[in-house]
Amino acid sequence: MNTVDLHTLTGAYALGALSEHEAAEFTRHLAQCEACTQEVRELQETAARLALAVAEVPPADLRTRVMAALPEVRQLPPIRREATVVPMRGRRLRHRLPYFAAAACLAVAAVAGGLAVNARFDADRQRDRTVRAEQQAAAVSALMTAPDATFHTTAFKGGGSGTVVASKRKGQTAFLYHGLPALPGQRVYELWYSRNGTMVPAGLVEPGRSSGTMLLTGGPQGADGVGVTAEPPGGSSSPTSPPLGLLRV
Repeated sequence: MNTVDLHTLTGAYALGALSEHEAAEFTRHLAQCEACTQEVRELQETAARLALAVAEVPPADLRTRVMAALPEVRQLPPIRREATVVPMRGRRLRHRLPYFAAAACLAVAAVAGGLAVNARFDADRQRDRTVRAEQQAAAVSALMTAPDATFHTTAFKGGGSGTVVASKRKGQTAFLYHGLPALPGQRVYELWYSRNGTMVPAGLVEPGRSSGTMLLTGGPQGADGVGVTAEPPGGSSSPTSPPLGLLRV
């Protein structure tokens, strides 16, 4: 790998995407290249800020739910062994106790199996969210360092602020928002590209998040601005209210 190739690996190195061999070679390169060292430091700081903006805490009650379900399975009372003659009805009961015990074991297994499936589903869903967040953070980090990236910030009516980062060369736009107040009636924040006076849907801000980062659907080509409106649940095909803010692209 030559020096020119090494200069292009700053982003991958900052995000830990290099192989062990490549990372070791690039680390030796950093000891001799101040420009790459500075760029890696800036990319790592940016990636960390973006990751914090979209980070989600795993459900705190998962272990509590598992432990709380165990007492719901009734245990059999201890078997009392006596030397007296057992009536026929009692004998039938004694013969059936092993089946009761087996049924109880099956019930415990069913509950534990169901909880395990739910826990696995929760873990898979959280892992998918983490992967998507990391991919988005990497994409936004690369977008922010694009040579033609533009940054425009504004405050919104009703509270909060947002920044639009756009690169026509990459064909991508990101929206970084902070302090957005909760909307009444489960309404959502929706983003729009303004193209020749026509508002084109560009994505919904995740409900319940007051701060974060998102990539817009579609690119900035032909757009003169990005608008933000409050829409009914699920969003709209066209704005139903005046824009809370409009940012240039």
